[in-house]
Amino acid sequence: MLSNPVFLSILLMSILCLLRCNVMLAILISAICAVLTSHIPLMDAIGYFINGNPATGSVGMGGNLETALSYILLGVIASAVARTNLTAILVRSVAGFISDKKFIFIAMIAFISCLSQNLIPVHIAFIPILIPPLVKIMNSLKLDRRAIACALTFGLQTPYMAFPVGFGLIFMGIIQKEMSKNGMDVGISDIAGVMWMSAIPMVIGLVLAMLYYRKPRSYTQTKESIEAHFEEFKMQKREWGVLAGIIVCFIAQLVLSMVIQIDAGSMPFAALAGILTMLLLGGIPWGELDSIFDQGVHMLGYIAFLMLVAGGFGTIIKETGGVGELVSAVASLSGGKIGGAMLMIGIGLLVTMGIGSSFGTIPIIATIYCPLAAELGFSVAATIFIIGVAAGLGDAGSPASDSTLAPTAGLNIDGEHNHIWDTCVPTFIFFNIPLIIFGVIFAIIL
Repeated sequence: MLSNPVFLSILLMSILCLLRCNVMLAILISAICAVLTSHIPLMDAIGYFINGNPATGSVGMGGNLETALSYILLGVIASAVARTNLTAILVRSVAGFISDKKFIFIAMIAFISCLSQNLIPVHIAFIPILIPPLVKIMNSLKLDRRAIACALTFGLQTPYMAFPVGFGLIFMGIIQKEMSKNGMDVGISDIAGVMWMSAIPMVIGLVLAMLYYRKPRSYTQTKESIEAHFEEFKMQKREWGVLAGIIVCFIAQLVLSMVIQIDAGSMPFAALAGILTMLLLGGIPWGELDSIFDQGVHMLGYIAFLMLVAGGFGTIIKETGGVGELVSAVASLSGGKIGGAMLMIGIGLLVTMGIGSSFGTIPIIATIYCPLAAELGFSVAATIFIIGVAAGLGDAGSPASDSTLAPTAGLNIDGEHNHIWDTCVPTFIFFNIPLIIFGVIFAIIL
């Protein structure tokens, strides 16, 4: 175990990030560690990282190109929204309702975050629009932003794990495809009939986080944190144009992913349809098109490129062969169902922490988990739950995950919110630990 390149590289990445090393640099250094401790020729490593390895089917950074493009285009939509009064109208109504209600505030943030995954699949694009203007309210309530980070991460992760709508349909579709590849034919309904239980530990974790971070916490008032305007605004042509674009984006993604069942390219196409609608209806003035695109790239471009780098790192750790060795060690060390469930879920945590993508973890672990689960006597339902939870674990808490990067981007507008200690560590504690506990319990029961 101590010489396994996957274990060593992910451990190194976690240590570097805890020491507040730049996340992208930490991933690159960890990828080099994985190469040096494995059989991969150094000259081939950069090719695998960027282009993948056709011989094994890995795709490198290219595996996250669609995701990166989606983030960029959604960033443009977010930029267009930010230039209208839509956010101000929403913030004003929210401020009047929750001006002195801390728990309702946090619960509403979690609810809005959930909508971004299923009902209005804009994923993380809503965070840089909604959160910065609300920082003033958070400061006035003396809210601990770690609770808000947990609420945002809850909403970004729970819906896709538990419900077969929007991003959840994509997540469960990957589970279905990979399990079928490995000898277990299951349907989306079978997966949804099991994975809804993953919401239970997530809700418990959110409640515990709200209670733990209930003490008042003061932050330095900066220009960025107090620039929230609550004047009375009215919906005009530009606001209606942007709102129509958002609706078109939602409908296009819903039709493509759920009705036509086209997953590949559905999000970029839907985002592009939304942008074109905004252009046609005046939501985006032609003269501001370049600056809106620039602002959109600035808003989500770093996260998009970080996802590309994480995809390359995922290919490297797959090419090391260390994942197979790690899982093989599980079979000999498990000592039965309980031990097997704990170790399989734990390995999923390690892999997802390294890749930063629960969606990208499924193909890596399903190949070995399906026969391993059958060998240990797990039912098909239990196998589904183990794979789903093992993949979802680590999305919260991973320094490279958009479920942690996006909340930090919104909450750190004034430099008062640290990515590792204020987002990654709290979300790891309050979501990953309950998921591990309940994951093992439910895997044994099913």
